[in-house]
Amino acid sequence: MRSIKRLLDDERGIEGLPVRLIIAFVVGVATLSVMLNMISGVESFAVSELDVKPEPEVVGPGDAQIEVTAVDSSGAPVADATVLVKRGSAGLDSVAVATTGPDGTANLSVAPSLGPNQAQGTLTVDIKPPAGSKYMDRRGNAEILVVRGR
Repeated sequence: MRSIKRLLDDERGIEGLPVRLIIAFVVGVATLSVMLNMISGVESFAVSELDVKPEPEVVGPGDAQIEVTAVDSSGAPVADATVLVKRGSAGLDSVAVATTGPDGTANLSVAPSLGPNQAQGTLTVDIKPPAGSKYMDRRGNAEILVVRGR
């Protein structure tokens, strides 16, 4: 009976318990993070980052033809990706959209414009990976520079 009363009166166990739980939680989360990072590095589970290579990279205001090549992280062309050219700091009447062919290229017609006191601006290029593929586009892509007097 005395041992039960001593156990009920002992408050020391409560003081250290929350700290131990927090430490165990932090260590567990850190370990899980490392394990997930290792799994994403495995090629069969990993996704490849898509990027674009516009040609030309610099255009003037007015009508222009731009060839955009979609490439994966190793530089290989990617077919069936959707490429969008949108206004950045340079104006554009509408979004230009095209799908890459077997060689990974798409041709787009754009007519960028600059403001009256604007010497240069940019067009933004976005890429949507093919459906059901192992590709993603998480990072920013190359931009097309629009320069007055070109």
